[in-house]
Amino acid sequence: MPAPDFPAAVNWPKVPACYGWLSLDRRGCWRLKGETISHAGLIGFINSHYGADASGNWIFQNGPQAVFVALDYTPLVLRLGVDDELTTHTGVAAGPVAAAYLDEEGNALLHTALGIGLLDDRDLPAFIAACRNECGDPAAEDALLATMAGGSGVFWRGLPLQAVSRSDVPRRFGFHSDPAP
Repeated sequence: MPAPDFPAAVNWPKVPACYGWLSLDRRGCWRLKGETISHAGLIGFINSHYGADASGNWIFQNGPQAVFVALDYTPLVLRLGVDDELTTHTGVAAGPVAAAYLDEEGNALLHTALGIGLLDDRDLPAFIAACRNECGDPAAEDALLATMAGGSGVFWRGLPLQAVSRSDVPRRFGFHSDPAP
């Protein structure tokens, strides 16, 4: 999801970038100075103008102003639909999944065509139910715990479930979780 482009013909005034105001929580909710944004129109506007810059910062492009987004975890929060299709917190189809991960806290992360995303915790039961061992049987809890510690042998939708350290996620996937000027 690259940063949205605005028409070059528009002569925007120079305005300072904004830091420390907007954040994305682990469930894909926008927060303004820590308070959840609930206005549907504002959420839709932010969603449609959300993307990454060339440096790995995620921003909301508000006309001429870049509003840098602090991320509670990943730049995308993914949700499983009733048809098992993944969408982002912005409502965009996530596309094919290239890799699946579990971190040391039991969070599921999926590397999609749009980038890395944290699976909404409300979808973890369905995710875990879809995990299989090498024989195709449902993955046992001890196998999932072993995967979190670096083991192998658990698969999600045919992809090997890999361990990832939460602290390594921003560097590994090329984004800044707390942009600063």
